[in-house]
This record gives sequence, structure tokens and C-alpha cells, in this order.
Amino acid sequence: MSGCGGGSSDGGGDGGEGKDRSGPSSTSLADPSAAGLPSSLTSQKPGWGRCKATADSAAPSADWQCATLTVPLDWAKPDGRTIGVGLIRARATGDDRIGSLLFNFGGPGGSGISMMPYYAPTVAKLRERYDLVSFDPRGVGASEGIRCRSDRDIQAAETVDNTPDTPAEEKAYLQDAADFGKGCARAAGKLMEHVSTPDTARDMDLMRQVLGDTELHYFGISYGTELGGVYAHLFPENVGRMILDAVVDPTADTVGHAKNQALGFQRALDDYLKSTGQDPAEGSRKLAALLDRLDAQPLPASSGRRLTQSLAVIGIALPLYSKSRWPELTEALKAAEQGDGTGLLSLADDYNERDSSGRYGTSSHAQRVISCLDDRQRPTLEETKKLLPEFDEISPVFGEFLGWDTAGWCHDWPVAGQYDTPEVGAPGAAPILLVGNTGDPATPYEGARRMADELGKDVGVELTWKGEGHGAYGRSDCVDTTVNTYLLDGTVPKDGKVCS
Repeated sequence: MSGCGGGSSDGGGDGGEGKDRSGPSSTSLADPSAAGLPSSLTSQKPGWGRCKATADSAAPSADWQCATLTVPLDWAKPDGRTIGVGLIRARATGDDRIGSLLFNFGGPGGSGISMMPYYAPTVAKLRERYDLVSFDPRGVGASEGIRCRSDRDIQAAETVDNTPDTPAEEKAYLQDAADFGKGCARAAGKLMEHVSTPDTARDMDLMRQVLGDTELHYFGISYGTELGGVYAHLFPENVGRMILDAVVDPTADTVGHAKNQALGFQRALDDYLKSTGQDPAEGSRKLAALLDRLDAQPLPASSGRRLTQSLAVIGIALPLYSKSRWPELTEALKAAEQGDGTGLLSLADDYNERDSSGRYGTSSHAQRVISCLDDRQRPTLEETKKLLPEFDEISPVFGEFLGWDTAGWCHDWPVAGQYDTPEVGAPGAAPILLVGNTGDPATPYEGARRMADELGKDVGVELTWKGEGHGAYGRSDCVDTTVNTYLLDGTVPKDGKVCS
């Protein structure tokens, strides 16, 4: 109980570079429909206790406490039905505590409860002055988690061709997408309409109040950067020290986002191919030829399953998230060229959260439910076909897969999307530090500058790392020092700083 008090932040530091970091504090809600929250929500005291093991992970050490936050199902009706949002925290280790530092690790659909203890050693310096706090967003894991399909049905769906070549394959692809959406609707019920990014941003502001912080100090990674931008738009006066790493381009719609990813993954693949001594264009042609062969004839794997074209694309993409996994990709591709799909299938299983017993995780289910409620754009089959040559030109390896994904991802979805692109303009907010990585495969580097521009003048501050992999913090001493100085001392670096 005592952990819920004493969490105010003093802003700290002189702002650096002439910027005042100690911005105004406010507990008001930016959305009029959410004003005047009942005290049953704002004065609640989460019952922190030992975290329990879940189906996907063992219980963390006694350093970690878990609790449930009560939030409205519908933020337009704060007096109505409520749901629970799972929280996890570890208290600050030092005496000079700033407050809580809230993390979202991306997805959408990633579990903060399972990821936070794993990530904690990376941010051990920050824990000296912050309570490390994360959560499962609504629809995820401990927060009314949604499972749209059984393990058996997921494995059966892996035989569906995600780059269809015939009318029959097109029909099967779109039917599988529609069936997935129906399964989500059956599992989620009313929650299906209330798992949007703005819904979760409002949950975060309630967390801020319940944790006792006058400002929200936040560390968002990948999709977590979009969530942070939406929070800043809704609650600019409540923004404290905010880091956005691996920044999503907020100006991209569904098709634009897919093109960005095709560009990012192809860039990362080119860098990987160069590291092995190959010409990127020639290496990409060889990989495209391998994928064509798999489309016609999947490869056997040691498990008795088969490596399809669609699974191979995922298996190639996963190691590009981290340079440390490039050697695995080399071995897997070598084996595939020799007729063994085991390595690439194992990498695809890692991405799909499939364990050795055939159980699958559900973060991809939540990801689809959240993103299809956010995104209004629904490209038709014919619209997608017209776009495919453009996708192929961007990436001969990933373009076709990501192009088709625009048609299938939210096809015949049971609920309408809310917007084409998220609102992230945050005039008056304190400076927000954006970290862009030139070799990021999933959130290409250009997204950081576009987010900075959308946040507004004197709000978005860009830091560049010339590196590889998804995200920069924890991979570069220069980035870590700059971010830590900002979060711990309040010193804002000069906009445009580069770490190489």
C-alpha cells in the first residue's frame, strides 16, 4: 500500500541546451468525455503482492510485485463497466527517487509483465532512481487477454499461402483472415471495441495518478513509441521525461506502414548480406529464388513439419531484429539451400511464440485486435494487387509478403477502424527524446524525424544511432549515456545529435 504514495517528480536539472525540463504538472484529463473520473478509480490502491507464474513465463524474483488496476471498459462511460489491467513493478534501489518509469515494449500486444523483469538488467542504472513499472495493455495477457484461435487451428493455418498465386489461394487467404477476426470477436466480446491505442493511453494516465506521479515518465519501444505519442497528444501537460526508441512513423497509414517495413527489412538484409561478403542485390535474388522454390515445394524439417514460403520469410526477418542473431541466419540459410528447413522453421517458431510442445503465444492475436481497431484503412484484393509491383520494387524478399498483408490483416474485420494515422501533436508538452537507428528493420530510421515533426516545435528531440537491429538503447554506450543523462538529470541533448 505504501508504494502508491510519494511518487511526485521534481523535473530535475536545468533542461540542458537552454530548455526548461521542469514542465507544468496537471491531473486533468485532456479528453472531455473522461473528465471527472469517479474517486473509485482515482483513489484506488492496487494490492501489490508476489507475481505469479503465467502460462508463458515463470514467476519473477521477490524483487517484483504485481497488482491489478481497475479501468473503465469504455472511457466515454467512466462510471460504467470496468476491467482489470495487470501491473508489475520493482522499487527504486537508491534514496534519491524521482518517481515511476513506465515501460511499453511494443507489439502492439507485447506483455510488459513478462518482459519487464527480463529487460531490467539493461536499465539497472535507471532503477537507482525510478521504480520500474510496466503493464499488460488491455486485451493482452493478464489484462483481459484475447485468444482468437486454438493452437491446433494456428498450426493448420500455417499451410495457408500468404502470397497467393491463384484465385483458389486468394479465396483461402481471405477466408482465413475473416475466420481469425470472427474468432477474436467471439473471444473478446465488448472488449473488441475498446482496446485502441487511445484507450490504453488513457489507462496510462490513470496509472500515473494511482502511482502518485504528477507527471508520466515513460520509456516506449517500437509500437510503444506510437502509444507514447498518442499519450502526449491527449495529455501534453502531464508529459514528464519521455523516451521513444525505435520510432514508428506516425504519418504512415496501413499501406505506408507496410512499405516502411519492406524498406526497413530490405535495408537490414542488405547490411547482413554485405557482412557475409555478398553483393546485396545478388544475395536478395538468391533468397527470392529460394522463396519461390518453397512456394512450389515446402522443405522438410527435423520435427516432421514443413517449412513453407510464408514461414521462411518470417524466419529470415527475425534475426534481422538483432545483429547478434545474424550467424543463426547464415546457418539456417545454408541448411535450407541444402534441402533442410529446420533452421528457418525454428526461427519462425521463435517469432510466432511456438514452443516445442506446439503451444503458441497470443501476442500476435492482441496485436491484430488492437491494430485493426486503430487502423481505418482496409485495402481490397484488387487494390492490393495493384500495389504489389511497388512492394516488389522496394524489397524483392519481403515486399510481396508485406504487400499481401495489407489485404489480409484486417479483412472483413468485425469492428471498424478509428483513424488513418494516429494523432500525436503535443504542443506545450515537455521535450520528448526520440531515438532513431539507421539500421532498424521494423521501424525505419525516418520515423524518428517524422515523429519529431508531428509532436511539434520544441517537443520532439531526435537522437540518431548509426547501428543495426531494432532499437538502440542497450546497444550503444553513447545512446545509453545520452538517454540516462536525460532521464536521471533532466538534461535534453541537442536536437540532431548522432551516435556512431
